[in-house]
Amino acid sequence: MRDIHHFLNGRAVLGASGRFGDVYDPNTGKVQARVALASSAEVDTAVAQAVKAQAGWAQMNPQRRARVMFAFKGLIEANVDELALLLSSEHGKVVADARGDIQRGLEVVEFACGIPHLLKGDYTEGAGPGIDVYSMRQPLGVVAGITPFNFPAMIPLWMSAVALACGNAFILKPSEKDPSVPVRLAELALEAGLPEGVLQVVHGDREAVDVLLRHPDIKAISFVGSSDIAHYVYQQGALYGKRVQAMGGAKNHGIIMPDADLDQVVKDIVGAAYGSAGERCMALPVAVPVGAKTADAFVERMIDAARGLKVGISTDADAHYGPVVSAAHKAKVESYIQMGVDEGAELLLDGRGLKLQGHEEGYFIGPTLFDRVKPAMKTYQDEIFGPVLQIVRAETLEEAASLPSDHAYGNGVAIFTRNGLAAREFAAKVNVGMVGINVPILCPWPTTVSAAGSARPSVT
Repeated sequence: MRDIHHFLNGRAVLGASGRFGDVYDPNTGKVQARVALASSAEVDTAVAQAVKAQAGWAQMNPQRRARVMFAFKGLIEANVDELALLLSSEHGKVVADARGDIQRGLEVVEFACGIPHLLKGDYTEGAGPGIDVYSMRQPLGVVAGITPFNFPAMIPLWMSAVALACGNAFILKPSEKDPSVPVRLAELALEAGLPEGVLQVVHGDREAVDVLLRHPDIKAISFVGSSDIAHYVYQQGALYGKRVQAMGGAKNHGIIMPDADLDQVVKDIVGAAYGSAGERCMALPVAVPVGAKTADAFVERMIDAARGLKVGISTDADAHYGPVVSAAHKAKVESYIQMGVDEGAELLLDGRGLKLQGHEEGYFIGPTLFDRVKPAMKTYQDEIFGPVLQIVRAETLEEAASLPSDHAYGNGVAIFTRNGLAAREFAAKVNVGMVGINVPILCPWPTTVSAAGSARPSVT
């Protein structure tokens, strides 16, 4: 069986804790590898190595660090086929989707190549009598990222690229469900010229996370994952005096106005709701048609579109999406489908029980569609994180806008309309972090993702 090592001080290290986690092939349900789970002592060693390496890396001028990032960019591009296949084999997303995962991460590496300009300071003459003021952008030291299973290339690159370009060392604790791509990216960074120890990859569970949160030499933490753990990371990191960015759950809405182009709306939402098996924090799992006529027409079209989706193994070039990541997650999603039935929502398409010939033990769930979902239902309130689309009907735009505004997860919302005034008023009034106008998946542009990293707190 294949072993997945830590990547410490420029080399693979199996680990000494004696603890391992199983890494499954979601297409078959079989164990394909085991990953070492670090002890507290091993994390301490990784941090100590990073501290030692960071000093020299920070002294290197920004132009030289940018050249390393340029070389890293080129190596990712040269190895994208290998990375995509490796990613899809552990996550389950289809290869085309895996390529998108890598591309979105690569865009932040490209952004980091411009770090010499971004690190320019400011000078204010005459801030006081005989006083001039300089501001300088300097690295924090050693920073860390804790990343989720659903984007094993994009999110590690989003977190690490700018932090490294700014002169920090970076400790990455990726998901133990699909850990191979982060290790391979670290190998490519070393090949690109990154000094040994500047990028460390430590696999582990809560024991490793707790060490990172407490360790005095970790100056900042970035986290993406479930809301419960995001709260824990934020609280613990702040308790120990760290700068913390913790991003949790989402329940994004798509508001469909009567004047919207329904054919385009259905095309957009079917991809946003079911793509990557719904395992995206910026998926669009709630559709809100305004008016009964709009709702009925949308439901009719959506049933046909969802039925037309092909669920397949991750290497099937014709598949629209593949399996979910694990047996436990499959069971969780299916439990929410049953909960929706029990709560009284109208189940129009049931994705449970999907079996693919030759892959009967794979973690597959077919497209699932609910109509007449009510805001009081737990299935609406919670993030399901699977290929499940819920339709909540609204009578007016005001009612529709109140749904994402009042939801616990005010992450993103989209409105589909041809009316510029309605779009403008909606965007101004809805109380949600990101608003899309006829855009179904709201993902930040790399420059906005990385803006914080260009300043002194160099963790995106």
